[in-house]
Amino acid sequence: MSDTTEIVKASLARRYRAERRFRFYGVLAITISLSFLAFLLISIVFRSIPAFTQSSIHLDVALDAETLGVSENPDYAELRTANYSGAIKKAMRERFPDVSKRKEKKNLYSLISSGAEFQLRDHVISDPTIIGGNTVIWLQADDELDALVAAVDDVTNIGDVKTRLNEQQRGWIAELQQAGEIKTRFNKTFFTNGDSREPELAGIKAALFGSAWTLLVTFLLSFPVAVCAAIYLEEFAPVNRWTDLIEVNINNLAAVPSIVFGLLGLAVFINFFALPRSAPLVGGIVLSLMTLPTIIISSRAALKAVPPSIREAAQGIGASQVQVVFHHVLPLAMPGILTGTIIGLAQALGETAPLLMIGMVAFIVDIPAGITDPATVLPVQVFLWADSPERAFVAKTSAAIVVLLLFLIVMNAVAVLLRKKFERRW
Repeated sequence: MSDTTEIVKASLARRYRAERRFRFYGVLAITISLSFLAFLLISIVFRSIPAFTQSSIHLDVALDAETLGVSENPDYAELRTANYSGAIKKAMRERFPDVSKRKEKKNLYSLISSGAEFQLRDHVISDPTIIGGNTVIWLQADDELDALVAAVDDVTNIGDVKTRLNEQQRGWIAELQQAGEIKTRFNKTFFTNGDSREPELAGIKAALFGSAWTLLVTFLLSFPVAVCAAIYLEEFAPVNRWTDLIEVNINNLAAVPSIVFGLLGLAVFINFFALPRSAPLVGGIVLSLMTLPTIIISSRAALKAVPPSIREAAQGIGASQVQVVFHHVLPLAMPGILTGTIIGLAQALGETAPLLMIGMVAFIVDIPAGITDPATVLPVQVFLWADSPERAFVAKTSAAIVVLLLFLIVMNAVAVLLRKKFERRW
């Protein structure tokens, strides 16, 4: 008897050790996964920080009519086409009077962003009475200056930091810093501008509007079709080989690579139906086809989760099958349906490959005003900036990724809150 007891105890000890090892391996795997995820997120966030700030240069600009090339009492048309670039260059020469050679002047002017003249134009148009005098204004700096100021404390001793600015340009920057004429501010242009070839002028507003229009089309097409399909398959469809075939195809479509839907959109909607290329209309149609299986599957699961007693009780008081579904089952399943829809839309928001196939990779500066205007979306904007050679676009890319992740987190959080708020436990 004692031998048997010892054998059982030894067996139990081995089993407990195996269970402890299994739990340890599980915790270790989760820890490693979370560590990699945390490292990825932290690196993206730290890389994005420079994109949310922008350096500006303080200048005293002379706005005499001769420099601007306007009359003494210019009208709005003259103010829009005035020579603001010449006024800024004159102010830079007056700030550094020792600069005389042509190459030195070119290097000096390059410290100011090419968009500074539009800043000055808007400033003058808002108050034309300043023409004839001087105005003190903070003008946007070039991206190389901005990146260098953000990277080092002393621009005259940059160490291993790579920059295209030469020693003379760094000396001018140091002089401006000592005089308090360079200031770093929150970069509003990142959220108010469209795309640009110049990193300091590039923003995500056009991509945000394009994403919003595309998701709107996706929702309007996919939600009603998917919910109706789920209701029919779950509540009304007879069980036969045809419905089995439909269900198998829906499950298979959920696993189809997204680029296949892009090829379908290119071949059918653009080449055959001649819909506008690079438009939220086509992008929304393609993404709605991609999200339909996800919403159908989640909607069927939500409908199936409603207890049969609800249906039986409604039928017992004389309700028809349609009344049972739309008056009793569907309202109870709606939280789960909405959760699946939001998750499907979040998946669509992060897609890039199908939209590249239909031309939404185009360089878009203007803000789309409708579903047929040329547009791009946030993931495609990230793709475009990641391929740009300028160093400042690295921060822009990371910042756009952070914004995209925030949208995805918010959408998933809304889905969780809706489920917790309206879900009933049976």
